[in-house]
Amino acid sequence: MAENTRETQLRGLATEWRTMTYNWRDCALYALAVGAKGDEPQYTYENGMQAIPTFGATPYWGTVNVTPKLPRPRAIPVLVEELLRPERSYVNLDYEFLYHRPIPAGKGSFVYRDVLTDLFDRGEGRGMAVRSQVEVFDEGGTLLCTNRCTTLFPTLGGYGGQPMPRGASPIPEREADIVVEDHIGAAQNLLYRLTGDTNLVHVDRDVAVSRGLDGPFVHDLCAYGYVCRLATAQLFPGHPEKLTRMFAAMKTVLYPDTPVQLHLWKLEEGKAAFRFVNAQTGKPILDRGELEWR
Repeated sequence: MAENTRETQLRGLATEWRTMTYNWRDCALYALAVGAKGDEPQYTYENGMQAIPTFGATPYWGTVNVTPKLPRPRAIPVLVEELLRPERSYVNLDYEFLYHRPIPAGKGSFVYRDVLTDLFDRGEGRGMAVRSQVEVFDEGGTLLCTNRCTTLFPTLGGYGGQPMPRGASPIPEREADIVVEDHIGAAQNLLYRLTGDTNLVHVDRDVAVSRGLDGPFVHDLCAYGYVCRLATAQLFPGHPEKLTRMFAAMKTVLYPDTPVQLHLWKLEEGKAAFRFVNAQTGKPILDRGELEWR
């Protein structure tokens, strides 16, 4: 397919505007879904509650408390798949989260839509990458956070499009300054699914196996939320509102009931690098991670 045809098909692709309402129970459920424990009442108790910043990522795949009603997630990758019908489904490559203002934890509304911003041709046999952006506003029009996601369609490359830029890893060639242990629960995929990402691959064994997986797996953004919670406790404890930016490349599938480690490197004031790994295998789940805070 010629480049101009591909770009013509996808240019301006966007979802409709949507509204997701939430209250303190949704904030608490999200916290539990990303591993919050009993010693983190600031995320789970409505009295003086704080929102984990990456709660602002839930609209990206959200189907719960959303209008117009959505039975299944309808993000840009889903729309691209419906239009181009590739031989293989997409995989997530990386995710960037920008936190502009603290999310009120008591109750509120997210107003948002998903917009395709870039297409990259990685070459024949290496796929086409799609980058999209979700800006999340409150009901008064204040921008709370920005979500940027890059997804790969493995069988759609080699059409002569714009090459994908290569990103360098910020992780230094030395041992991590901080290593934090945690555990992905045996039902973590089911718990995170209640926050709104109802994609069947995370709950239905037949669907997961049909995509070449061992079974239902944990959402990438669940791992992302784990990192946000753990890093906040180490780098700016008690002040999640200080986060300004978080980026990670998504590397390997994470299954339930898995011990994990967060490796943190302090780079300079207000900046750190991270890697989130499977503690059993040592393989990175999230890599080339970057954190910035005020």
